[in-house]
Amino acid sequence: MPLSSYRMHKIYIAATMNYGLGSNDPEELAYYNKIRKEMDYMKKQLVKKGISLNLYTMEGMDK
Repeated sequence: MPLSSYRMHKIYIAATMNYGLGSNDPEELAYYNKIRKEMDYMKKQLVKKGISLNLYTMEGMDK
């Protein structure tokens, strides 16, 4: 039986706030682990800080 949107939201909140799931349902555990894996992957990615300026796009802005 697929997870309801309400349950998916509760699992998402638990995963993003780094809480435990508290369930042994395989579908819920799989969804929780999937979200945690995606979050770990995003943390490993480099984050560019600041704004990159392109002079070619800035030329048209002064008109």
